[in-house]
Amino acid sequence: MPPLRHRNVLILGYRAVGKTSLARQFAEGKFVECYEPTVESTYNKMLVVGKDEFQLQLVDTAGQDEYTILPHSFVIGIHGYVLVYSVTSLRSFQVVKTLHNKLYESRGKTRMPVVLVGNKADLSLQSREVKTDEGKKLAESWGAIFLESSAKESQVTQGIFLKIIEEIDRVDNSYCRSTGCHLM
Repeated sequence: MPPLRHRNVLILGYRAVGKTSLARQFAEGKFVECYEPTVESTYNKMLVVGKDEFQLQLVDTAGQDEYTILPHSFVIGIHGYVLVYSVTSLRSFQVVKTLHNKLYESRGKTRMPVVLVGNKADLSLQSREVKTDEGKKLAESWGAIFLESSAKESQVTQGIFLKIIEEIDRVDNSYCRSTGCHLM
């Protein structure tokens, strides 16, 4: 059996887009109806991907906006990012673009494992402000994975965190191939 691998994943996005709901649904299988702003929480869960076993630590951050200064803890020791917006909020979609740019700059413009998530896909089409194609195009421009989800209905929640683990390995492996580094 391969050794247990640890992965630290940061969940970022504008306030009230469902970051905590996604994390809790994944880690605990629960959806909480009432909204309480998050300061910062962590969730841990063991996950098996293929033949590998992972200890996944999710860092659920407080909602950010375009003026937020990202602390070093958002870069150092973080393996991948889940950037979340609400499909019912164009503002949250714009903020997620800014957050990605800030992360990219903070990490020294290196490749970043990212999954972009359009949350609240269960809500009515009339309340939708961000089309699926817009999310797909943005993720493509970043070289990221794109998913739409509903934390409430547990749609795709498991898939988000499986994808970020796969994305972390893909980016790590492609980086080593392109730079000629050797894993020991």
